[in-house]
Amino acid sequence: MKSSTAEVEERSVAVIGMACRLPGATDPDQLWEVLRHGLDATSDTPTDRYDVDALYSPEPGPGRIGTRRAGYVNGIADFDAEFFGISAGEAVDLDPQQRLLLMATWEALEDAGQRPEDLAGTRTGVFVGAARSDFLEEQYRRGLTAVNASAFQNYRSLLPARVSHSFDLRGPSVAIDTACSSALTAVHSAVLSLRARETPLAVAAGVNLLLRPDEGVLMTQSGGIAHDGRSKFGDASADGFAPSDGVGVVILKPLRQAIADGDRIRAVIQGSAVSNDGATSQSVLTPSLAGQIEVLRWAHEDAGIAPADVDFVEAHGSGSPTLDPIEITALGQVLGEGRPADRPCLVGSVKTNIGHAEAAGGIAGLVKTVLALEHAQVPPSLHVHTPNPKVDWEGLPIAIATRLHDLPDTGRPAVAGISGQGSSTLNAHLVVRQGETVAERYAAARRSERPDEVCLLTLSARSIPALQALVRSYVDYLSPGGRGAHLALRDICFSAATRRQHHPFRLAVVAGSHEEMVAALGDPTRPTQPEAEATPLAAIAEQYRRGHEVRWPSVFGPGHRFVQLPKYPWQTQRFWPGERVGAEGDGDLATTVLREHARTASSDYSDGSLLSDMGIDSLARVRIILRLASDHGYEVEAEELAQLRTVGDFRNWLHVLEAQAA
Repeated sequence: MKSSTAEVEERSVAVIGMACRLPGATDPDQLWEVLRHGLDATSDTPTDRYDVDALYSPEPGPGRIGTRRAGYVNGIADFDAEFFGISAGEAVDLDPQQRLLLMATWEALEDAGQRPEDLAGTRTGVFVGAARSDFLEEQYRRGLTAVNASAFQNYRSLLPARVSHSFDLRGPSVAIDTACSSALTAVHSAVLSLRARETPLAVAAGVNLLLRPDEGVLMTQSGGIAHDGRSKFGDASADGFAPSDGVGVVILKPLRQAIADGDRIRAVIQGSAVSNDGATSQSVLTPSLAGQIEVLRWAHEDAGIAPADVDFVEAHGSGSPTLDPIEITALGQVLGEGRPADRPCLVGSVKTNIGHAEAAGGIAGLVKTVLALEHAQVPPSLHVHTPNPKVDWEGLPIAIATRLHDLPDTGRPAVAGISGQGSSTLNAHLVVRQGETVAERYAAARRSERPDEVCLLTLSARSIPALQALVRSYVDYLSPGGRGAHLALRDICFSAATRRQHHPFRLAVVAGSHEEMVAALGDPTRPTQPEAEATPLAAIAEQYRRGHEVRWPSVFGPGHRFVQLPKYPWQTQRFWPGERVGAEGDGDLATTVLREHARTASSDYSDGSLLSDMGIDSLARVRIILRLASDHGYEVEAEELAQLRTVGDFRNWLHVLEAQAA
């Protein structure tokens, strides 16, 4: 039954923030450049993943992998552990999927203008699609004697739990594994939670990192891997999918609340559905036309939108010679009902650009779709030279977008669909409509601008190097050609003060134009313009620099808009098992070990200081002691573990351990 317009609006969910780490892109803006220019971001397998030369074979064989290429995210070992209060020792043992998810979640919340400190203690939900545990399985591969307590934190169920714990989010925290439809199923679950008013805000994500060759070998044996490492959706030469890394996060809020809160409405999820093929397929691993038709119909009924009104679809589009014709046929049959013959529905697949991010593939597709709606353009799908002959292209009102298309002006917001299918035969589909477009944002910025208005810009970070990097980002952002050059300065300053969390290291400058603000940021000690100095803002700036609380609503008043700002500049360090972390230790073994595992920055601890005061909790203490004891061939009694509470206790115990080993 089709939902009424009023009911649909009441149940619609806004996408208010996004972040991603995908091949060729560290954020959505970079992803759009990859998409609109039609770039292939896949690459040869780097040696730090596995030795592809030792495994590659153009012919299937035991233990062989049939491709040298896939989609890879650079710097997966890089992490700002200090920012999240995680010790170097813990960071080394932490699944990089968790590390990247933490940073991407922070970026998505910043993009959404949601201050983490305001969300702490709320029923914000976290829904994460994930199917891989490569890092944990690699830990087990080192042998049972190498297994220690740190493995507990790397189970897939801990992915959402890590986010909930780090941000103190009290709502549902759920890991979802439906294979390649995991991320879209996570989004669907988040939408249901928001509609039920179980959560006021939701973090929906997908993560996938290729750390081992096992699945590539398996897919080679089953004939599912693309030999050239490229997904060729809809092409006659499609021979399988190219696996890829992927981390993506979207922040979701009920549409009515997002409008009331003045959030940026990047897009609107108007409807969603999931389904299983049931017994309509020949086997549990065989895709079903009936199952895909069903989920499409259910999603459009939920959205209250006629399928013929859909302008484009981000297909699952894996490049499978079996799945592609079924998916395109299902789309044509459902979306073709009542569709004018001269307006075929455009389809494409981000997997042709970046590879198939498996459990995170749906989030990559959603981010692409939101960007396309914002820019009112459908980017090209790659590697289509000869349309797949198994598809009735003449009879179906479907066309693959092989160039950059402008969305038609139909007098209504554009509508798109996003599909995902898993080997679990779990199908998912979202129906998404256009929110605020880029053109509309710039038009609103021009209306908001007030020439010669003096404004206060506040910047902060958790370290001096990070603050310096943030200043450089704002100089680029505000300068001609920068993203902020065409936004109202008053809105930029309002957003920085009211929609960003404030950290200990701070800077505040007052200026009356973009050019003056750039000059002030370039030399914060230079005298301000007399008219700026004479305003109350100068005193507020000094109050802010000193770390005092400022009542921002009284400073800015009404009539301001939230706008996109530069993201936080991470101060990352490389953390990887077997590699030394940070600088060489300059003390004895006890000092070196404690510094490595302490969560707090200070190293000035007396022997009477409690290990817990350094951020070394009971689990970390057990892990450290058991590892050191094993290195020295010593068996630790339970009573000893309970007695080691202070720095002095630990130092004395370690001296005894070293003496016995000698």
